[in-house]
Amino acid sequence: MHPDIFGALANPSRRTILDSLRAGPLTAGELTGRLALSRSSASEHLTVLKEAGLIREERQGRHRIYHLQAEGLQEVGDWLKHYEQYWNRRLDALGELLDKENP
Repeated sequence: MHPDIFGALANPSRRTILDSLRAGPLTAGELTGRLALSRSSASEHLTVLKEAGLIREERQGRHRIYHLQAEGLQEVGDWLKHYEQYWNRRLDALGELLDKENP
């Protein structure tokens, strides 16, 4: 797993970019318009996502087109699955305890 992936995912604007790219590739201008951010701020977010391996950039003439690279997100999901199992067991135990106290 890329070491900067959690830092990249921590920002709501970057998560919005990833959500936008789920439907398909978008240009930098299209992403900037959806985020209501300045070009420089959007560029900084795109750079962070590229460095974390979550998006890739393709140049077509003067345009930069961004694509989602979901493989990194799958790694995060796999890592979180262990914690999901832990919390499910804890919540099941709590439910059983509550059922015993309130039949």
